[in-house]
Amino acid sequence: MDSTQRFSTRVEAYVKYRPGYPAAMLDFLARDLAMGPEAQVADIGAGSGILTALLAPRVARVWAVEPNDEMRAAARRLLADVGNVGWSHGSAEATGLPAGSVDLVTVAQAFHWFDRTAFRLECQRLLKPGGRIALIWNDRLMNTPFLEAYEEGLHAYSGDYEEVNHRNLGEADFRAFFEGEYRLDRFENQQLFDLDGVLGRLNSSSYAPAVGTRAHDQMTALIRRAFERHAVNGKIAFNYCTLVYSGLV
Repeated sequence: MDSTQRFSTRVEAYVKYRPGYPAAMLDFLARDLAMGPEAQVADIGAGSGILTALLAPRVARVWAVEPNDEMRAAARRLLADVGNVGWSHGSAEATGLPAGSVDLVTVAQAFHWFDRTAFRLECQRLLKPGGRIALIWNDRLMNTPFLEAYEEGLHAYSGDYEEVNHRNLGEADFRAFFEGEYRLDRFENQQLFDLDGVLGRLNSSSYAPAVGTRAHDQMTALIRRAFERHAVNGKIAFNYCTLVYSGLV
């Protein structure tokens, strides 16, 4: 499947159940990556606008670049009243934005889908001298019995989880992209869900088994059992480490 279309049928779940990003991470972008109130930012692979919405109040302008029509439409609905967001249906490799126009490129939950060589060239074209790139993921932890069971279920019942997992990227990939010099910063993040929320969080993932399949039924049954066993006051915590890889290209 074309990676830009993987989330077309999951937009509603993505909007409702995907995590945001911690304030400490946004403060880091402002403090260490020069994302000040005059900054021009390109949010590449903006999806449903989760990060774009958090960037907009802190900068002069955000360009939301998203090739998936359904995702971009969801972002435009979310940000309909925000005046400093520009829109592009371009891709990471061909954003359609003017050369030398941005101070910072952000990529949330998407870099592992890109043609990294072509994206790097596009960043070099887009960025002003000294401009930075921040590659961001909410990395779901496996530090509770429930989250361990959830991870085991994905390995058992998702057809391509291991293939498309962003954790497949390693130090060599980031060193190649940033030409050796980059930094990694980590921030705590968390969501609390009831059972419906956990099931919605599952269905927001492109690698989740399709609804109506035997694998989806099996994964759902596993979640229900683990939720009953481990929920506290009817809630389960999804714990994340928000990772930010940043540097020049």
